[in-house]
Amino acid sequence: MNNRRTTLSLALVAALGAFSAESAMAADKIALVVKSLGNGFFDAAHQGAQEAAKELKDVEIIYTGPAKATAEGQIEVINTLIAQNVKAIVISANDPDALVPVLKKAMSRGIKVVSFDSSVRKDGRQMHLAPSSNALIGQKLVTMAQDAVGKTGEIAVLSATAQATNQNIWIGEMKKVLAQPAYSGLKLVSVVYGDDQTDKSYREAQGLFKSHPNLKAIVAPTTVGVAAAAKAVQDEKKVGQMFVTGLGLPSEMAGHVKSGAVKNFAIWNPIDLGYSSVHAAYAFVKGKAKGQAGEKISLGRVGTVTLDKDNEAAMAEPFTYDGSNVEKFAKFF
Repeated sequence: MNNRRTTLSLALVAALGAFSAESAMAADKIALVVKSLGNGFFDAAHQGAQEAAKELKDVEIIYTGPAKATAEGQIEVINTLIAQNVKAIVISANDPDALVPVLKKAMSRGIKVVSFDSSVRKDGRQMHLAPSSNALIGQKLVTMAQDAVGKTGEIAVLSATAQATNQNIWIGEMKKVLAQPAYSGLKLVSVVYGDDQTDKSYREAQGLFKSHPNLKAIVAPTTVGVAAAAKAVQDEKKVGQMFVTGLGLPSEMAGHVKSGAVKNFAIWNPIDLGYSSVHAAYAFVKGKAKGQAGEKISLGRVGTVTLDKDNEAAMAEPFTYDGSNVEKFAKFF
């Protein structure tokens, strides 16, 4: 009987020891919530998030998002993540305001919230990591348009959704640049919205051809829109008459650069953005970051950023791709 008790006690101790070891090794679940699934930019960001998780060792990435880029879809996803009790939510917002109530609910449960790419309103997150400076992006978009068409001509913007925070800020910055004397010859004649859907973006580009027969360039600050517009230019046999530029992925744009529909385009490295966002969220999960103005937060190999008064920071400036380098980078993302 004593031997049996001893055996049972030893088995119980061993089981408890194994349970404790397993608990100690349990990974912190960080959810990467994107605008919509099936978007190459966010797939690349996911790759970077996985790189960060591998480096940090005790992080598990949950990659998720709605089928279509809507706030309603993201709210549903966030409620599911709250039920799963994830440690952090890293999100690119389809709407800066509509997500605030559900993200406040998440934060009230101890879940850390970091927005990236497209921000959530300040009271709905601890930090926002912008991929670049808004002013630099606006300047870059106008400069690339001028590089493509020269100093005079009509240009139009093909954006994502009408509510997309980042898109609207960048268009606002473009307008500031266009008001400068150096760009007085460029005339912004229209802003249209493709809702980050390929088919709708393609149709909106075709609509611009008809509405503005003298149009020289379409500027699309969205990876979905810039590829769709470039395809429309090719299909409508307007290569050489009209150019497309904006923010795109090298893997999706290399063929359009080769065709002549696109002279150049820009993007930050989405792999680095996903990687950096997870590092930022991890700092909050581990209590190394509190979300205070002036606070420095490590982004691993990307460097360190400092939060401003709105708890925002910018990762880096956009990089320009053209015929000289696009094939090289197309192999990566």
